[in-house]
Amino acid sequence: MSLEFAVQYPCALRARYSEQQLREWGRLSNLHARLTTGDTSVPSLEKLAWVENARAEIELMQTETMICPSCPACLPESAAGDGEAVGCLGRITYPIEAQFEKFLADRVQLALDTVDSDDQPRLLRILKDPESPFDGEGTKELRRVTTPEGLRFFELRLPIGLSRDGARLTTDNVFDLLAGFRSEDQEETTYLRELPFSATADYYDFLDLILRNDLSQSEILRLTTRGRNYSQFLRVLAAIERAEALNARVLLD
Repeated sequence: MSLEFAVQYPCALRARYSEQQLREWGRLSNLHARLTTGDTSVPSLEKLAWVENARAEIELMQTETMICPSCPACLPESAAGDGEAVGCLGRITYPIEAQFEKFLADRVQLALDTVDSDDQPRLLRILKDPESPFDGEGTKELRRVTTPEGLRFFELRLPIGLSRDGARLTTDNVFDLLAGFRSEDQEETTYLRELPFSATADYYDFLDLILRNDLSQSEILRLTTRGRNYSQFLRVLAAIERAEALNARVLLD
């Protein structure tokens, strides 16, 4: 399971293929890469057979996406891009790791405690506002879900509560914020949510502060070696940066 995202840029690839097709290629390339690099937690007979049956599609995908590295919307492979044949796509794998959620809670709390209210990113001010639309209810519902295969969306069954200026907040509110807004053209794109262009600057400011500001190299190394979510959210940040520069939006689902 994963949260998929894309920079919706009008490239040569999108002129020939639908957003849904590119999304299917993203899933195919990601699974193919995980199978062929020896990830023993992934392969099953069903998945192996699926990739074998998709051989022709994989060859077409690999040929068509050769143009991606030269596209301005292409995201850096170094930011959790392993296996992403379509350069403007990415994914955040579930379950959200407990250690990353704790890091996120600590960083949001630090920003609330040390950054003057007038200097805080706009999204942080909205998040702590009593009338904030990010009420945490969507994430709260996801925490209750366990699939028939035993998979969960979050390792932690309960959110982490904040304090002081964030006393009414938990990490459920933060993840609701990161989920963006409901998309109005989901039937066309197959993505249910989006970060519209009008919001990309705000999201960039917020995530840049939380994920990168005054973070030591030792802490970055710890986050990247103990889990995948931190690097994956850095790719989200890269997608937002590209979208802002290209007057595009980020699609999420």
